[in-house]
Amino acid sequence: MTVTDPTAPRITILLASYNGARHLPEQLDSYLAQSHAAWDLWVSDDGSTDATREIVARFAKAQSGRHAVRLVEGPRRGPAANFLSLLAHPELPEGPVALSDQDDVWRPEKLARALTGLARGGPVTLYGAQSVYTDEDLRPIGRTRPPRHAPSFANALAQNVVSGHSSVLSPGAVDLVRRSGVTAGPEHHDWWLYLLVAGAGGAVVVDPEEVALYRQHGANQMGAHRGLRASWARARLVMRRDFSDWVEANLDALARTEPLLTEENRAILARVRAARRRRGPLRALALARAGVHRQSRLTSACLYLAAGLGRF
Repeated sequence: MTVTDPTAPRITILLASYNGARHLPEQLDSYLAQSHAAWDLWVSDDGSTDATREIVARFAKAQSGRHAVRLVEGPRRGPAANFLSLLAHPELPEGPVALSDQDDVWRPEKLARALTGLARGGPVTLYGAQSVYTDEDLRPIGRTRPPRHAPSFANALAQNVVSGHSSVLSPGAVDLVRRSGVTAGPEHHDWWLYLLVAGAGGAVVVDPEEVALYRQHGANQMGAHRGLRASWARARLVMRRDFSDWVEANLDALARTEPLLTEENRAILARVRAARRRRGPLRALALARAGVHRQSRLTSACLYLAAGLGRF
């Protein structure tokens, strides 16, 4: 049963699109199946050359009077900048915001569970949940897992634990993102949102339940994070300095938003900067002493090894 209570919080879904015509209709249909029916949709298109815009236009016409659907021009600087520009749009409606990929399928309870999570977190909350990895035809091939340890700024400096396709932000978290002024720079918008909300002392709520089918295919930039193949891919990213470049971009963005961080987290950030001025084992040791960590002892050890090799 869908929610028809006019007092229910109205969620704005933010969809960043680019040549997504093949799978977009299934994602749009999954919005219509939500048990929480009070939502509107903003689509920021990054210059699609397929039928993406036409699909959105037909959907907007079909939903007129029930769900407001708006299509805006994206910045054409990649998915992260597309999402961040949407969050910063001056006409974005007030209220909670849900981020959406163009090729997933949401389970009917996704938005309702997100609202419950936001209420549990407080005024400034970032919510995320688990997903079922699927192949291109939505056949299950795996599942995400919630983090072993509580989300924190010290963890966010080293990794992301809140997937963008599951992210929902409270109105206070949206306001925080807008006040940060960061609309480009970070390579991964979801990692940046985790960093910013945790750094500012907000709540990060990770739902252990699976709320979406997360389609894996050739156009997927990141994809599944588990298994030997995924571990090898991460190792290659570290050795090619992709990971250190991402960290550098995050730290640059944090430098622009440092007044928004708590005093404790500003101190952690200062220790990380000092650690990165060291070399070899001293850098690794200083990073560990700063409290920066990943979600397991093994992956934290790999982080410190990478730092010692100049890859953090």
